[in-house]
Amino acid sequence: MVAEATETPEPAVEEGAPSLGEMIANADVAKGEKKAKACAACHTFDKGGKNGVGPNLSGIVGRKKESAPGFAYSGSLKANGGDTWTEEQLYAFLEKPKKYAPGTKMTFAGLKKDEDRAAVIAWLKKQSN
Repeated sequence: MVAEATETPEPAVEEGAPSLGEMIANADVAKGEKKAKACAACHTFDKGGKNGVGPNLSGIVGRKKESAPGFAYSGSLKANGGDTWTEEQLYAFLEKPKKYAPGTKMTFAGLKKDEDRAAVIAWLKKQSN
């Protein structure tokens, strides 16, 4: 059975609040690294690094979904629209992975705080440079 594709929700932005791009550009990268330590239990971040329980996340921003070589994905990520991980999609996924991609193998509950999600994305982008 193939999951029905759903549109990626746009992050809620309050009037006068910074855009997601601004939040990521101004995020505390050190905080993102600290928050990403929880991810390191299952993921690696080095370019060309091996997959763990989860796929290697090097270059994830702008990378094709479900594209880490040798990782057996559930198929739920591509069903959520788009073929490539954008900042907006990562932001939504990191908030509630199972809501974003029902059927995902990822067991992490998500990051509740906007600034934490922005910081992790900023750190992931820095790792890709």
